[in-house]
Amino acid sequence: MNENVGQLNHPRRILAALGDGMARHRGTIQAIQWVVVLFYLSLLIYPAFLPLPKDYVHLYDNLILFAQFIFWGIWWPFVMISMMLIGRVWCGVFCPEGALSELASRHGLGKKIPHWMRWSGWPFVAFALTTLYGQLVSVYEYPKAALLVLGGSTVAAIIIGFIYGRGKRVWCRHLCPANGVFAILSRLAPIHLQVDRDRWRAAPHRTPAIDCAPLINIPQMTGNSECHMCGRCSGHREAVTLTARSPNAELLNLPEHHVSRWEVMTLVFGIFGIALGAFQWTASPWFIAMKEQAATWLINHNAFALLDNNAPWWLLTHYPEVNDAFSWLDGLCILAYIGATTLLVGGTMLALLWLAQRLLNVRGSMWRLAYGLTPMAGVSVFLGLSGLTVSMLKAEHLDLVWVPDVRIALLTLGVSWSTWLVWRMIAAMATPIWKRLAATLVVMMGVSPVVLSWVFMYFIW
Repeated sequence: MNENVGQLNHPRRILAALGDGMARHRGTIQAIQWVVVLFYLSLLIYPAFLPLPKDYVHLYDNLILFAQFIFWGIWWPFVMISMMLIGRVWCGVFCPEGALSELASRHGLGKKIPHWMRWSGWPFVAFALTTLYGQLVSVYEYPKAALLVLGGSTVAAIIIGFIYGRGKRVWCRHLCPANGVFAILSRLAPIHLQVDRDRWRAAPHRTPAIDCAPLINIPQMTGNSECHMCGRCSGHREAVTLTARSPNAELLNLPEHHVSRWEVMTLVFGIFGIALGAFQWTASPWFIAMKEQAATWLINHNAFALLDNNAPWWLLTHYPEVNDAFSWLDGLCILAYIGATTLLVGGTMLALLWLAQRLLNVRGSMWRLAYGLTPMAGVSVFLGLSGLTVSMLKAEHLDLVWVPDVRIALLTLGVSWSTWLVWRMIAAMATPIWKRLAATLVVMMGVSPVVLSWVFMYFIW
């Protein structure tokens, strides 16, 4: 019996030891961070000054294509997956922006964080603006655009770090464009840093404070959304332990004060709306039809200004050397398509969440139920980001016949998991079973436009 208990506890001991090891070996983690910083800056800066390839070349023969594949084919898709599997380890151990911002803060002005910066809506606004701008300048395709968008974010992180805080990651906590998405997806991670509040209070009062870079009140920490999983606090006061949990645990037990309407906006209108439109407009026949109709109308009315493609590359895609230049009409149509997708998909989803709340007659339940859609959000963003991965690998003539089956499996997983979470959340509200079934069905109907969009994207268009 004791041997079986010991075997069950063995993985927990390994996780706890790993967390404590991260706390002890800060120097190793910092070395990893600076290796990533050098790698990141090298692939971000140098390709922007190289001539664009005009003929077909392999991604392993051309630094521009190689950097594109690393950033958008591997880096970002699997960062999103990592959020759901191991929490925000990317943020705490690998992120170059976080490391540079924290370094700047250690040697900066150390000013107090202003009240306006603490507004909880900034992650959504930053995500929306960055995503829209990235589409206008073709951030996935061109190194200059990547340098402008990613590099601009990095410079902003350094400036904010230099001005505010003392050795903290103020940028990461309040302004990072990816912060809102990371906070949502990391709630699914099956590992977390668990805080034993009784042990924390029982520790000697003169125990040194922990240096938490993302400014978390550690004794009150209950989940992964803000924690960067850097391990600095592991073992502190013998009260913080890296441990395993159910991937559903945080969402099913979400404290009321952690239910954020701005996070729901990021989930519903950001991931399911803006990101979905951004991933799909290039393949959509509806986008082409809209643009053709608009162009025809302009020509018939002798209004040619919007058909010019004379915008600078930092405002709209402009690379005539490879026959790729957006007109002003292209830019307006991109914004219109993404905006329409956002309003249609996000608006439908929010309306159905509200309807479910009316069915349940539980005040504020729509905001909590929205969190049940997190697995589908993770699947959706991965399907979008991995689309470029598949396209670039197909260009290398690799056999990827298994990809459609994987996409179907991921969509099935996302819908099934989200349905289960929503059902469990509704069941906790102690309503009659017919209301539970009806409310669950209503909420999940909001996911149908997302599923249909991916079916059109990968199996019809």
